[in-house]
Amino acid sequence: MTTRLTVAQALVRFLTAQHTERDGERRRLIGATWGIFGHGNVAGIGQALVEYAGVMPYHQGRNEQSMVHAAVGYARQCGRLSAHAVTTSIGPGATNLVTGAALATVNHLPVLLLPGDVFATRPADPVLQQLEVPYAGDVSVNDTLRPVSRYFDRITRPEQLIPSALAAMRVLTDPVETGAVTLALPQDVQAEAYDWPEEFFAERVWTVRRPGPDPVELARAAAAVRAARRPLLVAGGGVRHSRAEAALAAFAEATGIPVASTQAGKGALRYDHPRDVGGIGHTGTATADELARTADLVIGVGTRFTDFTTASGTLFQHPDVRFLHLNIAPHDAHKLAALPLVADARTGLEELSEALAPYKADDAYTDEYTAAKERWERRVDACFASPDPDARPTQPQVLGALDALVDASDIVINAAGSLPGDLHKLWRARSRDQYHLEYGYSCMGYEIPAALGVKLAAPEREVWALVGDGTYLMMPTEIVTAVQEGVAIKVLLVQNHGYASIGGLSAAVGGERFGTAYRFRTEEGTYTGAPLPVDLAANAASLGMRVLRANSVRELRAALAEARAADTPTCVYVETETSDTVSGAPEAQAWWDVPVAASATRTPAVTAREQYERHVSTRRRHL
Repeated sequence: MTTRLTVAQALVRFLTAQHTERDGERRRLIGATWGIFGHGNVAGIGQALVEYAGVMPYHQGRNEQSMVHAAVGYARQCGRLSAHAVTTSIGPGATNLVTGAALATVNHLPVLLLPGDVFATRPADPVLQQLEVPYAGDVSVNDTLRPVSRYFDRITRPEQLIPSALAAMRVLTDPVETGAVTLALPQDVQAEAYDWPEEFFAERVWTVRRPGPDPVELARAAAAVRAARRPLLVAGGGVRHSRAEAALAAFAEATGIPVASTQAGKGALRYDHPRDVGGIGHTGTATADELARTADLVIGVGTRFTDFTTASGTLFQHPDVRFLHLNIAPHDAHKLAALPLVADARTGLEELSEALAPYKADDAYTDEYTAAKERWERRVDACFASPDPDARPTQPQVLGALDALVDASDIVINAAGSLPGDLHKLWRARSRDQYHLEYGYSCMGYEIPAALGVKLAAPEREVWALVGDGTYLMMPTEIVTAVQEGVAIKVLLVQNHGYASIGGLSAAVGGERFGTAYRFRTEEGTYTGAPLPVDLAANAASLGMRVLRANSVRELRAALAEARAADTPTCVYVETETSDTVSGAPEAQAWWDVPVAASATRTPAVTAREQYERHVSTRRRHL
């Protein structure tokens, strides 16, 4: 039996029949499609989405990159069991996908990209928006998506769709390989009809695997833990992808081993769990980083050990430190010359716990990190405190006001700027998925569209996009989508008149904060004087969002409470105190390598270089 459909119609119908299953939970794999239409997809995928509107939900985006961010937020909230597709026109619509695709792939989050492409049959060459490549007739701008995709194919004949679509689903559901998947669709092929075998449209269930550890690796791992005197576990995003939070808590409680977290892993244990010692690395807590410096065994679970986590190779300073990496990806399990334990995080933790019984860390070690954690919590309290409720708040006080309001059901989203550092150090995560930081790619502009995706996945929960002024100016467009679709996200817009994070970094590395403030430029090229007359609150209101302005801590608390209770998209706008005399978050507890000019005449750069060389001298190669 066959059914005659266009390529685009066949693809959409195929997608409606794909499901995932893990631990008995079954989900629709492609929950919806985002799209911006132009030539290259309006007559193909666009028509197919009309044809199957009853079974394939559609969301209208305003920016192609934003649509991918929304899809990524949705996939992460769904535990990677459900994803979204994104369709665009050819040319700039397609190339706008690249940043979002890189973000998805870096973070191992599934998204299906369906960019239009130039004519496969080449009846007119070149066509509108076509990039001519003199040395290769089969190259288009969509080839820019190859290095940022986990799977890429260009469908130049209808029958090619069958194996390609199946391969795409395999990659989207693979816990190791998942990321951005791209099927480039020439506009003429999309509209071409073909007789499809009915089997192509049959319901399919893709099992998301939980592979267990190799017995030999497991025995070695257990021996390494038993031999350790100061073990430290580092929880990464893989704990959350695996839904291994309960297994991690059981492991920590049974062994007494303290748990630090990366940006992606924060919340794997609640902040008030006795074994949780907070964030680790450059943006981590003093508690976690001091434990890391003296740890003789570092147990990584579901982490890639990026430079922020390792403080660019300067954090783990015990002379005999060893590493044990539990990771489903062999590539990550072998980093830092570690003992590998290649397995699903939940399965691996459960089997390691069983193999270790009755191991328990020394009471003196437990008492040490418990006391250190209590000291850090007092520092957090001090940062959150607002002695004068009628004063303009600092950024940590903004976080403190939100922290006092939310409960375990709220979700906070952030990605870039100075907020990730403050959040990693200070935020008190109350549930496994409350803390949603995209720090693998740290992409400015992620927060608002990602909040849309998260809210679509969890409509019953309050979702907060925490956005600085720099990030807001990058990508506010999906506010219109939230208003149009009635998706009641909350945006906390923090105005500090510039790139606060990079401004601070610039000052630290001899850049003298050049080009990092939103202020009037002088003839000498510096930026001084009053802030620019830019009203971001008015901008958000002009896009249809309800805006609540807060000029003091007292007004901020009231505005946050009002926003949380709102059933429409709502923005809380607050300008923060940025004076050097006002207390902010604790400084970085560990170093991060940003090379400083080796030759300079200006004093700030010369001084920064001297400090840089002192830090570099402490770097270790863990072999």
